Amino acid sequence: MEKATVVVIGGGATGVGILRDLSMRGVDTLLVEKCDLVNGASSRYHGLLHSGGRYAVKDQEAAKECIIENQILRKIGKSCVETTGGMFVRLNIDDPDYEEAWVKGCAESGIEAKPITLEEAFRLEPLLSKNVQSAYLVPDAAIDGFRMSWQNVESAKRYGGRSLTYREVIGIEQANGELKGVKVRNTITGEEEIIECEVAINAAGGWAGKVAALAGLEVGVQPDKGTLLAFNQRITNHVVNRLHKSSDGDIFVPHGSITILGTSSMSIPDAEDTSTSRAEVENLLSIGEKTFEHLRDYRMLRAFAGSRPLYIPPGGAVGRSASRGFAIVDHEDDGLKGMFTIVGGKFTTYRLMAEKMADRVCAKLGNTEKCRTAEEPLVPEVSEDAKKAARKYFPAYGTNLAATRLGPERFAKVVKRLEEAPEKRELVCECENVTLAEFEEIAQEESCYQINDIRRRTRVGMGTCQGNFCALRSAGLFAKYGKHERAAETLTRMKEFLQGRWKGIRPVLVGRTLRETQMTRALYELSFHVNGGKKE
Repeated sequence: MEKATVVVIGGGATGVGILRDLSMRGVDTLLVEKCDLVNGASSRYHGLLHSGGRYAVKDQEAAKECIIENQILRKIGKSCVETTGGMFVRLNIDDPDYEEAWVKGCAESGIEAKPITLEEAFRLEPLLSKNVQSAYLVPDAAIDGFRMSWQNVESAKRYGGRSLTYREVIGIEQANGELKGVKVRNTITGEEEIIECEVAINAAGGWAGKVAALAGLEVGVQPDKGTLLAFNQRITNHVVNRLHKSSDGDIFVPHGSITILGTSSMSIPDAEDTSTSRAEVENLLSIGEKTFEHLRDYRMLRAFAGSRPLYIPPGGAVGRSASRGFAIVDHEDDGLKGMFTIVGGKFTTYRLMAEKMADRVCAKLGNTEKCRTAEEPLVPEVSEDAKKAARKYFPAYGTNLAATRLGPERFAKVVKRLEEAPEKRELVCECENVTLAEFEEIAQEESCYQINDIRRRTRVGMGTCQGNFCALRSAGLFAKYGKHERAAETLTRMKEFLQGRWKGIRPVLVGRTLRETQMTRALYELSFHVNGGKKE
């Protein structure tokens, strides 16, 4: 039977941040997640490391938190951050009075907003609409949510932190007003067990209300769905925001070779709803093309959606009017000692949220250790010497990508494989430069139950071809190297992988995307006979 002092429920950015923080303070902490880590909102957003500029007018507290955490995450998670810089632009259809309020708000929040000439703006971003009236540079950046979350887990492990994936919490054990443990079900095997603990932290995001209800408690969480579009080109060099009151389709975030346009805001009853529609795509395009007029000329890779876990106190606002701040609830006030809930916030402030939550829990436990998560890097960086020596084994541009994905220990293991077995230099995914050696390393980890788990760690299938050419290879290799029984179900695992890709492609089936999807169908249905039945 598993035991821990603290059980963290939810493996998103906030949950893994809490796991790291408590583990660094010497608290025996176990995280449980019903799917794979970073499977919810923390992986379904535009990947923006906020400067706070988007909140400078309506939410000063959130803006100040963002700019402080922006600088911290750049320092502790260097390999996860792409320092693109940001640009806010006001179009001729935007309110000039808002610009004045925004400049004032940035100054009050400590956000550097540097005005630039239109000539400079068009030099930096030549594809911008000529209807831009003014522009400012801010310290926005792009951040890899998958990588940073997994690096938090790796850091926690060094201090004794543990995590269990595919464990759904189905009950909160309590007696005489005190927490005794949590009951979990293994979603792969169906087995159930009770994990004894002194404290449980509900960090389940959009599902926090459901987890609280298991204990007979009520938490005001409103899932707010946001839909985003991924384009196959790097349309912008900077993160580009419209300088107006935050709305749909007004932000472009460059990531590697792609660009993400977001986002919408729609209150939904269930955080499980990550559906997207053609109407949502058209809405985003029609707004986005006001900033980049030739937007429809670019190939769309996919549409995707996630749900923000907005905290709604009694009588509070919903949707875009709701605060992007966070709240911590100590349920001892509700009659259950040892139960906490943390909800709200955003990816940029996950570390701060974890610190504040850990402070509250440690005060209860009598632990006086101070938070160190703002000073200590998440993982050691792969040295330049190690990368230089490894370049002869990797494809062009592949060394740095693998180093940032793997970290020093895994990188050294993969390089050893590449050196000793040259056939493992073969690429499984050309788009993301993932070698067979790297795929094998990740597939053999205990936490990998399906190909999508490998995808979130390596980006297999997330590039230009969206799994067209790597799905079949991945399925076969997963059957060969995967440690769990499910890995042997090759055809089923491949269909799951392709279906996940299809979900995002379907709403953007126009032009080149439609033609390439037909090619995929021909490949898998006609050549590989994936959906073929038995012949009579």
